[in-house]
Amino acid sequence: MTTMLTSAQTRFLRGQAHGLKAMLQVGGKGLTDALVSEVDGALEHHELIKVKVGGDDRDARDAMIDELAGRTGSALVQRIGHTAILYRPSKDKRHIVLPRA
Repeated sequence: MTTMLTSAQTRFLRGQAHGLKAMLQVGGKGLTDALVSEVDGALEHHELIKVKVGGDDRDARDAMIDELAGRTGSALVQRIGHTAILYRPSKDKRHIVLPRA
């Protein structure tokens, strides 16, 4: 189950993520189960995170980002170069209140 966002919500989240630093980095081993688990935990705690994805091939990076968003059930807010912003509302305690559609 992936999170769907409207364009207004995406703009709002991009603004919220502007000051964030990348929390996690996808290394040479690619998307491991341990990395997906860490991203899942970070999304549950923070709801909005930045992830750096290594690699020289743009298509491979994009595929890894899409797979990571799919496996964690998060929405891809923005992708710039090697950095992706992911959002997923917390199940227990929501911190970010999105604008209405």
